[in-house]
Amino acid sequence: MTFQDAFATCMKKYADFNGRAVRSEYWWFTLALFLIYVVAVLVSETLYWIAIVAFFLPSLSAAVRRLHDIGKSGWWYLIAFIPIVGALVLLYWFVQPSAQTVNEYDEPAVA
Repeated sequence: MTFQDAFATCMKKYADFNGRAVRSEYWWFTLALFLIYVVAVLVSETLYWIAIVAFFLPSLSAAVRRLHDIGKSGWWYLIAFIPIVGALVLLYWFVQPSAQTVNEYDEPAVA
């Protein structure tokens, strides 16, 4: 999946918490958000906070769909509230390859 495809897909699924997101889709979208946030903070702190609020739901839905892709429930995202350890566990899960089998969340996504 290309950079543009990943961003377009995640924005089309703005608040869609169903289905799966392949690893490349999630990480390209995360890179796009990082670049948007960097540009926004350079322009204005107010614009930065507007961007944070505007992209909160799509980033959350992409993370939940990424968890679905490895066979985990989206509720596991709440582990992020555990300081340091939660973020490390999520990072480990997000870099895992996609589950190649059909799971309860959807058919395997096409890379």
